Order: sequence, then C-alpha cells, then structure tokens
Amino acid sequence: MRFRTRHLLILAVPLLLLAQGNQARRVPRTPAEVARPGGKLPGNPKIALVKIADGFLDPTNAASANDGSGRIFVVERLGKIRVVRRDGTVQKEPFLDLTNFNPLGSDVQTGFVEQGLYSVAFHPQFRTNGYFYVHYASLPFNGDGVIVRFQADPRSPNFLTPERTRTTAKVLMRIEQPYYNHNGGQIEFGPDGFLYIASGDGGWEGDPLEAGQDLSSWLGKILRIDVNTQDNDKVPYKIPPSNPFYGANAERLMSLFGISELDFSKIKTRGRPEIWAYGVRNPYEFSFDQKTGDLYIADVGQNHWEEIIYQPRASKGGENYGWPKLNGTKCFPMTGPDDKCAQVGLYPAAEYPHENPYPGAPPLKDGWGCSVEGLGVANYGGMNGVYLVGDWCSGRVFGLGWDGSKWQLEELLHTNLQFTAGGYDEQGNVLAVNCNCFYTSDRGATGNPPGTLWRVVSADQVPPGAQTARTIPKGVSQVSSNDRVFRHPLDNTALDFNSAPDASLQPQVRQFRETGRNPYNGNPGAIAEGKAAYVQNCAGCHLEDGTGRIGSNLVDGQYNHPRVSTDIGTFEVIYAGGTGAMQPYAGRVPNDVILKVMAYMNSIKKR
Repeated sequence: MRFRTRHLLILAVPLLLLAQGNQARRVPRTPAEVARPGGKLPGNPKIALVKIADGFLDPTNAASANDGSGRIFVVERLGKIRVVRRDGTVQKEPFLDLTNFNPLGSDVQTGFVEQGLYSVAFHPQFRTNGYFYVHYASLPFNGDGVIVRFQADPRSPNFLTPERTRTTAKVLMRIEQPYYNHNGGQIEFGPDGFLYIASGDGGWEGDPLEAGQDLSSWLGKILRIDVNTQDNDKVPYKIPPSNPFYGANAERLMSLFGISELDFSKIKTRGRPEIWAYGVRNPYEFSFDQKTGDLYIADVGQNHWEEIIYQPRASKGGENYGWPKLNGTKCFPMTGPDDKCAQVGLYPAAEYPHENPYPGAPPLKDGWGCSVEGLGVANYGGMNGVYLVGDWCSGRVFGLGWDGSKWQLEELLHTNLQFTAGGYDEQGNVLAVNCNCFYTSDRGATGNPPGTLWRVVSADQVPPGAQTARTIPKGVSQVSSNDRVFRHPLDNTALDFNSAPDASLQPQVRQFRETGRNPYNGNPGAIAEGKAAYVQNCAGCHLEDGTGRIGSNLVDGQYNHPRVSTDIGTFEVIYAGGTGAMQPYAGRVPNDVILKVMAYMNSIKKR
C-alpha cells in the first residue's frame, strides 16, 4: 500500500501542474484578461480563403441544411436564398424567393444597407420535416424584423414555389424596429435544439432607447425560443423553462417577509421570458462551436472598439454584456484613452480598435477595423476551437483562441474583402461571404457588384488550381503612384492593364502602355466620354469632381491602403485593379474607356 501511495503522490504533482497550466476557457474577469490584436494562437495556424462560388447580390449569410446533400445556402439581402451545389455550381432558381410571393411586390425591406434578408436556420430535423427559418426586415411592417418558418417540398427540395412559400409560412415573432439600423439578424439552432436570435439595440447610435439594459424589450438581446409547437394550437413558439427569465413576470401575490433577497431579485415584472442574454449592441453574427457547444458573439461596436463575446456551453443564461454602459471594456461614451467607469456586466473575450481608438487619437497603422462579422469556429487545420471573424472595413481576418491560460487574438489574413457573415458547410468547415457594398452611397441590393462565397482552409491544403482571396503579405512596402508598372493596391504585384489579349488593344492603349502618356489628354470629345463613363461607373462612390476615398469610409479622411487614396486628377484605382467594389470593374470597363476617364480626371482643375 505504501508503494502505491508513494507513486500516486509523485504522479499527482505533474498532473496538478498540467491542470494549472491548461485551464478551461473562461470569461475574462478583468480588462487585462481580454485579448487584443497581436496575440499568438497555439500551433501557429495558417489559413487561406478558397473561392467556392460568386455572383451573389449582397450576400448576408451562409448555412448548411446538414441533410447529406452537400448544399450550401447563401442568403442575399434582396430577399433570396441561393443554392450552391456540392460541385460549386449555383442553381439558377433561388431556393426561396421573398420578392415574388406577395401580390403587392417584395416582402423584404432593403431601403438601407443594414436592412434585408438577414439569415436562414435549418431545423435539426430538416431532413424529415423540411422546416427552415428566416429572419428579415419586413417591408409591409416598415422594417420590423420577422422570424418566419417555411417548409421545403420533398418533391422539389431545391425550390419553393410562390404558392408553397405563402401556404407554409408561419410567423413566429415580429421584432419592432424603431430605426433602420442595428437590427442584428443571425438566427441559429443551438446544441440544445432551441432557436437563438440575435437582436440589435434598435438603431440610431448610442442606444438612445437604452434598450440594451431594458429587460422589457427584445432589443439589444440574444433571445432563445422553442419552435417545436403544434400548428393547430396557434402557439407560434414556447418559452424553454430553463430560460433565465422564465416566469419572472408572472402575476403573484405580494409577500414582504419570509422571502430571501435572491428570491426577490428573480421578480422582473416587465421582463421578457424570451431573453437569454442582454446588453449587446448589434450582434449581427454569432456561432456555436460545433465541437463543444460554446457560443461566440461578434458584437459590432460603436465608434472606437469592436468586441467578441464568449459564453460557455455550461451557461445558464442571463448574462449582461454591458451595452450601453460599456462598449467592450471601454466606457461609453469614450472621451479619451484614460476614461474611468464602473464595470457593468461581463467583459468580452476579445476586442480590437477602430483606426482611431479614442476621440482625437492618431490613426493606427495596423490591427484595426470598424465592424466585426462572425464567420465560425474552426476545429481543423491546427486550430482547436478558434473563432474566426472578418472585419467589414479593413478586410482583416482575426482568430480568437485559448492558449491554455488566456485568450489570444491573432490577425491571420489581411484581404481586400468586405466581410458580411459566415457559416459552416456539412463537414464543419468555416464559410465566409463578402459583399461589395458601401455604407454611405449604397446602390441598393441589386445595384452593387456581386459578392462571393469562400471556404476557410489550412494554407497547405489549398486545392490545385483553386482561386484564393488576395492578401497583403507581411512587410510588403508600398510603391510610388508614379511607378508606370501597374500594381495591385493590396500587395503591389504587377497587373496587366487588361485581361484582354494584346491583339484586342486599341492603338491609343498600346501607346499608353509603351510610353505612360495618355493620348486622350486635352481631347474634348474623349474627355466628355470619360466624364460620362465616370458618372456611370464611379460617381456612386466618389464625388463627381473626382474626390473621395475608396473603401467603405467614404465620408472622412480614412482609407485602408495608401495606394488607393484619390485626389483631384488622380484616379489610379480604376486602372490599378481597385479594392472592394471597384475590383470587378477592372475586367468590365474597356481599356479605351478607362483612358478617357483618366483624361477627364486630368482635365479637372486641381485645388
């Protein structure tokens, strides 16, 4: 017995040390425990984005039905859901079309870039019951969010007719929206089988309704409902008894004595029982770790910081994440770098700054963004529970992971993509979609250049011949805009002036390529044609006098990459390949027309 006891004690020491050095993931308790850019993920993972399909109009979500078909469903803001087959081809007819089943026109409000069809979620038993759920801004209800269930036709599993769309529609919930932004949008079934709903604070800025902390409002919340009800009892959904505010608003006799303070604290006479967590600003995307069931929430921030929330699978709900008292670990409102305020609610697992991390701050050169978009949790490619997010403004992809003792936030890619959302395919691979849409000068859900569906893969597992997203290599220096070698503004790789063969080039284009001088300069007819082409193709984002910045920050002095700034008479972006929405134009606008646009730019009197 002594022999065994002795060896057990010896073994206990390293086991104890191992447990101490490999602690379970936890919610940060202090701001110092919150991860920020510059961290290192365990295993030093390297990733790439592989193109699956494109041609999507303002894609806002991607999902799998997990029915063995291998299909990926891409949600378009316009109000359609497109089917991407296993081989990557896109079905011509939409799976669901909410623009044609209402006799008065589309049922989807798309008047602002944050409105439209947000997401789709497939019932865990979709293979047998055909149920799927969507969340969208309703045009007849002035932009209110509606959660609606539809049922696929087993005889036509890839397409719902307008009649079937009407007859199978079951409205579960309508979320009143006072403004046209901060609608949240993501819906997803959790590992518990309940439907989770991300609801933003209702909009404007700064949460003027103070909805985030108001338990009588669905706004600024994560909601959880049970959709498994009988249609004939007219109950749209049930409240899970395990919801944190289940029964909190029930009528009861008043008792003043003999009840503990804990019991009193559970009485919320105006509390909404659907609430699972609160104090969020605009949780447009969230994801469950398909391996552990942990929940990660990408909560779009205010003016200076973005946050990523972690909620463990063991959570009982009821968490307060602080908004609008806090934005991440920062005070709201921010007035400077050293603001002091009390902690309200829980801290996020990670946060990253905008280009100006506080009012009056000098612009950051790296590690910043403006709008966090959740993609999914990766459990492959050397990643173990790494939550991937993409930033809408900067094109950066961050990975949030646990190193055994603390959270780490590492920048894994820097692309030229405007990320909008993500999802999973049937194999558990993380998906991403991007739009080419601008916040302040949006052309509408059908007017922007199309977006793309991507799959996140390990960098050493890119299939031969696959197209990957362009990225900025670390340490690449920018070249002068006077360089006559046309280069991509992201990574400075040399670009052909046009993808067309040399034999198709106009003599004027050949002359420009050989000499660097534009033969149309000073030609009134060519300048007039160039102005018309500029107004048609460019003035939607830049001003008509040739000013404005490329990228999503079109109303101020910010721009993402030094080579894409524009000024009077300088419009390099149109022939250098462009970033974001301009990139698709590089192959569509003829060389000769581009030269005329440049001549028009050169004709404008410089300030």
